[in-house]
Amino acid sequence: MKAIDLFAGAGGFSLAAFNAGIEVQAAIELDTHAAETYYTNLVKKYHAQTQVFSQDINDFDIDALMKFLGIGHGELDILLGGPPCQGFSVHRINNAGKDDPRNGLLLRYFDFVEKLRPKAFLVENVPGLLWPRHAEYLETFMSLIAEHDYTLPGGRPVILNARDYGVPQNRKRAFILAIRNDICTENLVWPPAATCHKSGPNPWVTASTVFERPPENVLDLFKKRLIEKCLFNPQTAEHCILNLRWGNPIVKEDPCNIRMKHSPEMSALFANTPLLGDRQESGRQLACHTVHDGHKDVYGRIYPHIPSNTITTGCYNPSKGRFVHPWLPHGISLRHAARLQTFPDDFIFKGGSIAIARQIGNAVPVRLGEILLQTIKALLEEPSAPTTRRQNLDTIPREECQL
Repeated sequence: MKAIDLFAGAGGFSLAAFNAGIEVQAAIELDTHAAETYYTNLVKKYHAQTQVFSQDINDFDIDALMKFLGIGHGELDILLGGPPCQGFSVHRINNAGKDDPRNGLLLRYFDFVEKLRPKAFLVENVPGLLWPRHAEYLETFMSLIAEHDYTLPGGRPVILNARDYGVPQNRKRAFILAIRNDICTENLVWPPAATCHKSGPNPWVTASTVFERPPENVLDLFKKRLIEKCLFNPQTAEHCILNLRWGNPIVKEDPCNIRMKHSPEMSALFANTPLLGDRQESGRQLACHTVHDGHKDVYGRIYPHIPSNTITTGCYNPSKGRFVHPWLPHGISLRHAARLQTFPDDFIFKGGSIAIARQIGNAVPVRLGEILLQTIKALLEEPSAPTTRRQNLDTIPREECQL
């Protein structure tokens, strides 16, 4: 099973493919630090047979790539990629991001689809991609899918939450899967059924799993705070704490065992922030908060008893979100953030702390990627059967195509 990874970043999607038994033949990534991370881990450490290109995808010669790899039109199995999502981010207020030049990279992705004509392709992006302000880009992309004889299972993109697939993080992302019309999809279940749920035999994986077990006095404080802040009854709080799973200690020599260095003032602020606390409980009051109350999650502690908040490119800085350690007076380390994205501890990121945080925050969670790619791989590996020409999107009633 062969794949190519566009906008490959540090290699989260490619590592997922590697774990699923899919050979990524080429990866294209503009950021030099991310490309170095990819090469250091996927190629040198895991011995993936991948050609890594640190180039601007707008200037990339697709025909030359196909000739170099010996890939003919229609021979590639899977094309992967998550075009830069900042222009589509839901955090852009009003119409900010509407004309962001990075939005056009979604359409550049389709240039590769047209040339390679893979059996399937999968695009990952933020849910903001589906907002009305970006309708022009998405409608064009959807039209190209239909014009080139591809079908979206279910007729539209899907929004998936990583916590439903064993990732200890509340992270929603949009996925566009398209299958070439000569591939029979009768047995495809898309999106894959959730493997984890809020309750039941397979509950969501909690953020506690990326932190080592705290001392008993801290666990007692957690129990009290669950009762005070979350209104748990004592028995429920006791049961919650007793059943939390904790992770292994981070080795001191881990090059990603680094965190932001805080001023004495900020360290004192975090020391005064109660467990499960946020900016309001910390007493942090900036001048801007007198005009606008701001995001309450900033300077907040991660909740260990549920999946964490979304790990973003600002995960290194507590001023960017709920990125304070659950009980210690400082932000989380880069390794904690990588664990929340389900990268293994032997995956080493290259560059400075800000560059590494950007790579981690932009990545597709490895565990989620594995489940999605295993589903696609199983479809493409089905024994030969009469192919069914699937219904084109333009034959679906327009009201059913609204996103």
